Amino acid sequence: MNRVRGPLEAMLLLAILSCARPSPSTPAAPAASPTSADAVRLPPVPAVRGRLDVHVTYPGPDDRVDARDSSFLLGTTGTGDATLSINGMPVPVAPNGAWLAWLPLPPDSVMRFELVARTGADSAAFVYLVRRPAHFMPPAEGLWIDTTSITPRGRIWLRSGAELAVSVRASEGATVRLRLPGGTAVSLPADPGPDDVPAGIRAFDRDSRNLARPARADRYTGVFRPWRALGGAPGPVAGPPAALSAVDTAVALLEVARGIDTVRVRWPVQLALLDTTAAVVQLDDDSAGTGTTDSLTIGRALPGGTYYWFFPTGTRAAVLGRVNNDLHLRLSAAAEAWVPAADAHLLAAGRPTPRAVVGSVTLGAHAGFTTLRIPVSERVPFRVSEGERSLSLVLYGAVGDVDWMRYGPGDSVVRRMSWTQSSVDEVRLDVVLARPVWGYRTRWEGRDLLLDIRRPPTVDATAPLRGRLIVVDPGHPPGGATGPTGLREAEPNLAIGLELRRLLAAAGARVMMTRVRDTAVELLPRTRMAERVDADLLVSIHNNALPDGVNPFTNNGTSVFYNQPHSVPLAQAVQRALVAQLGLRDLGIGRGDLALVRPTWMPSILCEGLYMIVPEQEAALRSDEGRRRYAQGVFDGLQRYLQEVAGGR
Repeated sequence: MNRVRGPLEAMLLLAILSCARPSPSTPAAPAASPTSADAVRLPPVPAVRGRLDVHVTYPGPDDRVDARDSSFLLGTTGTGDATLSINGMPVPVAPNGAWLAWLPLPPDSVMRFELVARTGADSAAFVYLVRRPAHFMPPAEGLWIDTTSITPRGRIWLRSGAELAVSVRASEGATVRLRLPGGTAVSLPADPGPDDVPAGIRAFDRDSRNLARPARADRYTGVFRPWRALGGAPGPVAGPPAALSAVDTAVALLEVARGIDTVRVRWPVQLALLDTTAAVVQLDDDSAGTGTTDSLTIGRALPGGTYYWFFPTGTRAAVLGRVNNDLHLRLSAAAEAWVPAADAHLLAAGRPTPRAVVGSVTLGAHAGFTTLRIPVSERVPFRVSEGERSLSLVLYGAVGDVDWMRYGPGDSVVRRMSWTQSSVDEVRLDVVLARPVWGYRTRWEGRDLLLDIRRPPTVDATAPLRGRLIVVDPGHPPGGATGPTGLREAEPNLAIGLELRRLLAAAGARVMMTRVRDTAVELLPRTRMAERVDADLLVSIHNNALPDGVNPFTNNGTSVFYNQPHSVPLAQAVQRALVAQLGLRDLGIGRGDLALVRPTWMPSILCEGLYMIVPEQEAALRSDEGRRRYAQGVFDGLQRYLQEVAGGR
């Protein structure tokens, strides 16, 4: 049995409208399915008649369904003339035998679902077991500590006296302390409040009532400022994890007390204190020298957070600390970032904190783009942000000595440049453009930072696609969603992409495909291709699924995702055209931290036209007509967008 796209991938996507959903105890009846009304433009589901053969496609035997009270199952009966019930509740069966059920979940760790299917001549009944991930369950009596809730845990590197928040769940009404070697105690006061809302609910569920969580009084949080090492040496502060050292006797305990009862567990950390002299690292995402990386290290505002910075190889910064595999860097007095520790390499001890001088800048014109050359005495971190007709470059740990800003011969892209010392150690360069941002990129050349600013293409309003180079990416494999009857997302994605190629080529566009066969292509080669060939546009074709616990009957529809602001008009144009062609619920556009839409060199979007897990939509993706309509919608949107560009948007 194949599974749909896993919750982690689905959580990267956004769908934010407001709508009520059925009660968790009441599955959606066939007449209530929005697909019966919304899918009027989709081709009809073909009738399949055959032997009764009931399968559950998702969740599979190895899956763990992590949802509060309700979730979905999907599969096929093998024939469209069957009836199906699960735990006594009727489940609609599509004419081709596909089914999708929204069901209340039994409270057990191993959930039992009884499936009963019948046709006029046959019947089948069996019990299907679905497992939840293991979660701590407090005992009915006595003191307790949820050891799985302790944060932080693992290997930690900090400066002496730095603030470290410690949190744990334990018995309500207890006194909770962090007991340090030598007897010193750090109080962890009660910190009542609701549980966090799962990311999948926030990203996908349109019913705001599902954001409510009951208040809990079993959480305790306090502040610890370490002055000594604990739990044994965690290894060097930069690079991949080292082998664990022998645990010493300097361990801390979490203590929960109420009356004369006390429970203690070891705080599972190995904590080292950093030298008062700043450690400096240089970033390189290809320490093995494979040449297969993008020479960028991602930076986040918090461990495990969304991508925010992209630091080229050679970037240097001072170390503030480390938590497990995330290294904490100081960019400037006001800016910090977390990067993968494996990408960081310690420089010789005693090196001063990186501090650069930014010199006079010059513009240089090239075919297709113009280059802003910025002399920087050291490769300090930086970030580019964009407005509709502007780019701003902030260099961290830098001071400005920008005596000259030379424009050179008149350039059709840049209208005005300026610089400011925006803070004591941050330099900001602002570039005002004559037209909306089309694309940009940065690169180091020696000690010069080059910012290439792309010229918008000249578009013929009467034939807007003529001569444009468009990269079409049929999403997956590897990975991808799976529909009730076993259709892999990669299959219709490819068919839609090939049809889109045909339409674009007929309109005079030049088209490059990231794949033309059902073979796996990793993400980096796809985006590299688009950048290498100077594509005008990048379009990725996908079809969607949902994470556990989100009702697929009320949360399916059409959406288009972008990452860079300059891709918003393209996303809007394609979204409107796709909704017009497919007739599904308009979920709107959304910003997503998705690899295929991160490139800055061209407008890029990722389309999620239909939902693989909805039987009627999976059937449409099996049909030539459904795939043609999807491709036509993307084509219409691309053409409309380029017409707007020709009109001087």
